[in-house]
Amino acid sequence: MLIGWLLVVGVQLVFILFVFGRLAFARHTPPGVSDAQLPPVTLVVCARNELENLRVLLPLLLQQAYPQFEILVMDDRSTDGSDAFLEEVAAEYPQVRTIRVTQEYDHVTPKKYALTIALKKALHPIVLLTDADCRPASDYWLRQMVAEAEGDRRDLVLGFSPYIRYPGLLNFLIRSETLSTAVQYLSLALWGRPYMGVGRNLLYRRNLFFANRGFYSHMNVLGGDDDLFVNEVATGHNTAVSLDPDTFVWSEPKQTWAEWRRQKRRHLNVGRYYKTGDKIRLGLISSSHILSWLLGLGAGLFALWLVVSEQQGRLLDALLLAATGLFALRLLAYWVVVGRSSYRLGHTVHWLLIPIMDLLLAIYYALMGLRVVFTKKKKQVW
Repeated sequence: MLIGWLLVVGVQLVFILFVFGRLAFARHTPPGVSDAQLPPVTLVVCARNELENLRVLLPLLLQQAYPQFEILVMDDRSTDGSDAFLEEVAAEYPQVRTIRVTQEYDHVTPKKYALTIALKKALHPIVLLTDADCRPASDYWLRQMVAEAEGDRRDLVLGFSPYIRYPGLLNFLIRSETLSTAVQYLSLALWGRPYMGVGRNLLYRRNLFFANRGFYSHMNVLGGDDDLFVNEVATGHNTAVSLDPDTFVWSEPKQTWAEWRRQKRRHLNVGRYYKTGDKIRLGLISSSHILSWLLGLGAGLFALWLVVSEQQGRLLDALLLAATGLFALRLLAYWVVVGRSSYRLGHTVHWLLIPIMDLLLAIYYALMGLRVVFTKKKKQVW
């Protein structure tokens, strides 16, 4: 068991120090791009019964400091008066357009259908996606996201979207899981192996979308309009990452455990369709995280048994000492690297709480893994 624990903790240290460390300590200077170099952009928002959120979001989008852009809102069968509000806004602001989706189709999920129509109807070559319940961190969100694409001529830019902080265990878990996911997908992208993005803050060129047949390969899979598309088309050469705090997009978290569980079921379902290499890497990250804590507990109990039973053995003592020291190093490395990453990503989780987050995520990954194994697939909507 001790030798196995050494191997598991070793795997964790490799990921923490050599992969996650890329995000924690990477030097990132936002590229300087003049107005003349900034191409026109279409901001796309898909919304269903989001009237109150649209009232807040649209003014924030309209005041973006960018020379030429349009806002295209896809109203997906809303029944809360969103259509009338959007028509009023479009009449007052020429750069706002709205398209109403009036029906649902069996061969494609509603959001992917709405996004596909948006990509076809967009007037400009670059699209930047967000959701109605999101709030850009600054008026320079659009400008800096496009600058990341234009500076190195990338086709895809992965942004970060933290959740707003509220008191309570659920919110802490949501922020912890969001930080962990961000550390993984941003670090792996910086390593040249991008595998996902979040549709709350995602930029790509329209020709990339159509050259890869859009959502065709997963059009009837619930979710995946962001991460499955990125998983298919992103490479180390065509993908950029934005770490500029001005480009963060803050989102409203789920407020109840039931809502959050529904969201997680959708995300877990999408992960089944990742490329094999990505699933192996993510499986190694999560399984080694779980096992480092589980075997650590076992080693602690074993050490207690040795003391109580007065067992002697130089080899056992040496292995136990090595395993304990390595695990302590792993705890410290995680605290430093993820804590530094959290600092860069809007202080998502306070650095003093990173060890608690570490243990909580081990429990979370274990429970989610069991759910994947034992839960049958169910058809859902939106």
